[in-house]
Amino acid sequence: MSALTLSDLRKSYGGVDTIHGIDLEIADGEFVVLVGSSGCGKSTVLRMIAGLEDVSAGTIRIGNRDVTRVPAASRGVAMVFQSYALYPHMTVRENLSFGLRNMRTPRDGIAQQVAHAATILELDTLLDRLPAQLSGGQRQRVAIGRAIVREPALFLFDEPLSNLDADLRVRMRHELASLHKRLGATMVYVTHDQVEAMTLADRLVVLDRGQIAQVGTPLDVYHHPANVFTAGFIGSPRINLLDATVLSKDGTEALIELAGGTRFVAAADGVAAGDRLTVGLRPEHLGLTANAEWIALEMRADAVEALGHSTFVYGTIPGAGEFRAKFDGHHAVAVPGTLALFADPARALLFDSAGQAIARRQVDR
Repeated sequence: MSALTLSDLRKSYGGVDTIHGIDLEIADGEFVVLVGSSGCGKSTVLRMIAGLEDVSAGTIRIGNRDVTRVPAASRGVAMVFQSYALYPHMTVRENLSFGLRNMRTPRDGIAQQVAHAATILELDTLLDRLPAQLSGGQRQRVAIGRAIVREPALFLFDEPLSNLDADLRVRMRHELASLHKRLGATMVYVTHDQVEAMTLADRLVVLDRGQIAQVGTPLDVYHHPANVFTAGFIGSPRINLLDATVLSKDGTEALIELAGGTRFVAAADGVAAGDRLTVGLRPEHLGLTANAEWIALEMRADAVEALGHSTFVYGTIPGAGEFRAKFDGHHAVAVPGTLALFADPARALLFDSAGQAIARRQVDR
């Protein structure tokens, strides 16, 4: 397997820049997930790595080899797409061996590599079936197996689970994680699904409008988002972002007032009285128990989703607009009605007027 290095990678269409100087190093054997909203450029980056899109500027290196201008077939990468792209008239065995036969691999070698991939993906009993006789999850395993038999330097996945139902997605996530451990392969995976991103990645690369917004482990990105975009994208339900003002500063602590008048004290470096801020409160960090030093909020509850294991409440905060709360277990909430909420200031995320995170002491729990 091989490491991957992207240096000042850029892409333009008709003079319009869509990828703006991506710099990224992926270690040998690492599982990296590119995540972001639709149109952020994640699939374009993946296709440039694969050689399916020309590079406008910058370089792509796989291991010690510059492949920026190397044809896709000669890069030593294998790509698994959203659609299974299986040949309907070929059996599983024939689909798995098709690429090897085109490469004129010796017959004994083909049989050995197909058997190896089939064992890894538990396709042994399905080798003589046609794609129409397979479930969605089985078809996707065949598509992955077709990549494995090529023994590539790099695996690329472009939203491979998006066509599966919820239960199959869970099972395929587990299978992909297990496959990565067994192969020790370098994998780059594109998705817009946060659960896939958080559960599969060694590191997340959050993209925003063709640029890297943040790179880090899933938990680091969740607990310490570098900017408002990352805070708003990572987390479900979506984080609550509230306008605020610094009223005063005493040493490392600031007195902050939210839109709507709620005040609280929090540790915050590099701020001064009069500064405009954005305060982020994750729905799952809100509680119903009063604490004198915590942020006290009054929420108008407009809708409730009771799921048994958790309760989601949607509504508004006076002067601050739309608001969301999440509680473990079942809670009876009157709708419409008023709900008193409390948040630990140490868990609040603070961002400056440019949307960048403010250095402060935070709690990871």
